[in-house]
Amino acid sequence: MAKLNVDEYFRMGETQRPMELVYGVVREPPAPRYGHQSVLTHLVALLDEHVRDRQLGQVCVAPVDVVLDEAAALVVQPDIVFVASGHRARVKDRIWGAPDLVVEILSPRTAKRDRTTKLAWYRRYGVIECWLVDVRQRSVEVVEIQTRDALRSRYADDAPMRSTVLPEWTFSAAQIFS
Repeated sequence: MAKLNVDEYFRMGETQRPMELVYGVVREPPAPRYGHQSVLTHLVALLDEHVRDRQLGQVCVAPVDVVLDEAAALVVQPDIVFVASGHRARVKDRIWGAPDLVVEILSPRTAKRDRTTKLAWYRRYGVIECWLVDVRQRSVEVVEIQTRDALRSRYADDAPMRSTVLPEWTFSAAQIFS
């Protein structure tokens, strides 16, 4: 299979299916399960309202292409992205560069990859924070990627979450899964 560059990938045409370009190779996993999408829908609504009320930037839900490295042909589609107002220039026809926050809803097929490979990419390319949402455990792990040791905090039940990127965020994991 021939490797694609970013321009060739974008010429493939739009689709609602999840797709990524990983170092020139198109990756097209199956559509997420209902539980994944239900949590995603609820969380994006909470995030979007929080961000809009405070005029903090923009929230977008997958599928949206995030070009982390054009030269290396690395394009990902996190479940949710937040780009702060100060980085608005990164948002054009796609997101060109690192979002401030990415959210990955873990599923049995993607959890290991999201926790390792994708988290390493996010760190390398400058994403500040990643939320790993575990539907089965009904928990959210907030990873401050750019700290020396990628500081991790796990939230479950009614404990209010803390976010470096969204310091006024006070929702709990229980509210996300309600």
